Amino acid sequence: MSVKPIVPSAYVLLLPIAGMGLFVILYIIAAMQYPGGSWAAPQHDGFSFWNNYLCDLLDHDAINGELNSARYFARAALGILCAGLLLLWYYLPNFFSLESKNKTIMWITGIMAFIATTFLTSGTHDITVRIAGAFGVIAFITCFIELFKAGHYKLFTFGILCLAVFLMNYYIYETGIFIRMLPIIQKITFGCCILWFFILDMSFYKKIKSEENKENTPK
Repeated sequence: MSVKPIVPSAYVLLLPIAGMGLFVILYIIAAMQYPGGSWAAPQHDGFSFWNNYLCDLLDHDAINGELNSARYFARAALGILCAGLLLLWYYLPNFFSLESKNKTIMWITGIMAFIATTFLTSGTHDITVRIAGAFGVIAFITCFIELFKAGHYKLFTFGILCLAVFLMNYYIYETGIFIRMLPIIQKITFGCCILWFFILDMSFYKKIKSEENKENTPK
């Protein structure tokens, strides 16, 4: 089985980048709207960069017991980010020239990971994290294989670093070891992964744009 979606216009690949930008903006707004409370300091006013998790902004109620008015911005941010990255991943097989079963696995598991992530707002946080995480790890590893085969060594290396940080984040989450550091590590994980997706998207955009320019060049 091979996967080869129709090659998109280069400008379509700017949509995931716009989604990443909107995600950051909306999450900053959500953090500013958060009533307060973290697991380390339940009565703390507002959002604490050091103690709150990003997922705290998604909940119906803030940890201090107040209605969480930030959830609308946070949920919109998550939906926009997942939609943008889902679009990128849908077309991603076109970034690689060679057909392989590995690329098909990459495509399917990546799409499943982003779909699963949207359920973080459904009240099934732990189950969602485990399902999305499992699909995400497979998608990342298979993508790294394709990047290495295609000679994108910098993207490959940075991706490995992102995966290592992600796995450390998940290990702490499951074991509770160094749990007080997890809010910071979570934000580092998100930052690294978004930057990796941004570079991947831009590399894909430049490839498609170059091919379009060649087709439009008079012979």
